[in-house]
Amino acid sequence: MILLRDILYKVTIDKVIGNTAVAIRNIDFDSRKIGLDDVFVAIRGTVSDGHSFIKMAADKGAIAIVCEEIPSETINGITYVQVEDSHQALAMMASNYFGNPSEDLKLIGVTGTNGKTTVSTLLYDLFTKAGYEVGLLSTVKILVGKKEFKATHTTPDSITINEYLRKMVDAGVEFCFMEVSSHGIHQKRTEGLSFKGGIFTNLSHDHLDYHKDFKEYRDVKKLFFDRLPKTAFALVNADDKNGPVMLQNTAAYSYTYALKSHADYRAQILENQFNGLLLKINNNELWVRLIGAFNAYNLLAIYATAELLGLETIEILQLMSTLESVDGRFQHLISEKNITAIVDYAHTPDALKNVLETINSIRTGNESLITVVGCGGDRDVTKRPKMGNIAASLSTKVIFTSDNPRNEDPEKIIAQIEAGVGAEHFKKTLSITERKQAIKTACQLAEERDIILIAGKGHETYQEIQGERFEFDDFKIVQELLKALNK
Repeated sequence: MILLRDILYKVTIDKVIGNTAVAIRNIDFDSRKIGLDDVFVAIRGTVSDGHSFIKMAADKGAIAIVCEEIPSETINGITYVQVEDSHQALAMMASNYFGNPSEDLKLIGVTGTNGKTTVSTLLYDLFTKAGYEVGLLSTVKILVGKKEFKATHTTPDSITINEYLRKMVDAGVEFCFMEVSSHGIHQKRTEGLSFKGGIFTNLSHDHLDYHKDFKEYRDVKKLFFDRLPKTAFALVNADDKNGPVMLQNTAAYSYTYALKSHADYRAQILENQFNGLLLKINNNELWVRLIGAFNAYNLLAIYATAELLGLETIEILQLMSTLESVDGRFQHLISEKNITAIVDYAHTPDALKNVLETINSIRTGNESLITVVGCGGDRDVTKRPKMGNIAASLSTKVIFTSDNPRNEDPEKIIAQIEAGVGAEHFKKTLSITERKQAIKTACQLAEERDIILIAGKGHETYQEIQGERFEFDDFKIVQELLKALNK
């Protein structure tokens, strides 16, 4: 039996009406899921305000309401708890409800604009190969040991996080690697969690539809490091100018990694090819199957984290040489006609630039680079012309197309992308709204040894249009199209 007062531990409470010694069944912030003897937490969201659903929750049998503003009319038999911040309260309550599972794990958070999924997933792979029971909370999937669950958000809600952490503890998991998004930090979904370490990959233009400006976006990321305990480690990319900013107020042990700057962990790219990288990490050479400078940073962060978590250097190097790219992250195939197709999640200007520069650094210049790219709807509009400019500047030919238009007109999105293309590059651009047709056109234009980059959706197996999700997998589609052209 769980009492209301037990799950309110460490929650900042302003006022209580009723009895906190009542037994509770479940906790939720969705009034539709509330049942008899549940606790409803009223959250002020970006779309709706949970306070509007307090009466609904009460009618459905809630025994307690946690809110920032107690309703003018209260109901006898229901306990009302007024808190300063419902988001923070929910996170603390969720941790308490599930028995604070993060305290029984070595939980490592990975934050930054690009690289979160690659770093967290490959750390999961490396530690699994090392013989440990490992958990993963990522954009792509949630793993409890080897059991897989579908992910819906980069950083899930507080209840979901703690529910899976509890599953991990019960399954004997020792290490958990978790993507931590700016949304998750800002909405306090990670409050109440006990992190043993934090990793900062980089920071570039993204989510300015949500954050009012870049400074706020950066400062929200910094909050994650500000809240790390002195027993944890903070590992940051010293080549990113925002890396040192993350460490300014952290109590954690601070470490840096870099390819260009002085740092605790350093790497040098000796060879960069389509079949892998030859790296020198802290004077140790190793060959890895991942490609590009951006992956050299990711691999260096993985190396440093593994060492900070106690693995031996020789074991880390051996395991890193067996790692393979994450789905939708520089995932590539070579057709029978020797055409290379690359699918990558690059959906920010910086990520797109990194991928294109990587391809250009490997190719001889005799091949054409054909890029298929779009931008998601209902998201940051300011990055669209930047994406257009980068794609046109660094490609031989560009096809602008639909990504996940969501509730926007895809042709208007494409027009905003095209607005960033310089006059000198406009002749090499095409606009084909239908994404499959755009990919097909790229395949038809490609000749032997040419390279096709399909950017933006990566691992996603759907396309979201006007509130509906339709099956759409970039990698499967280009694979089928290139195979058909070989006949």
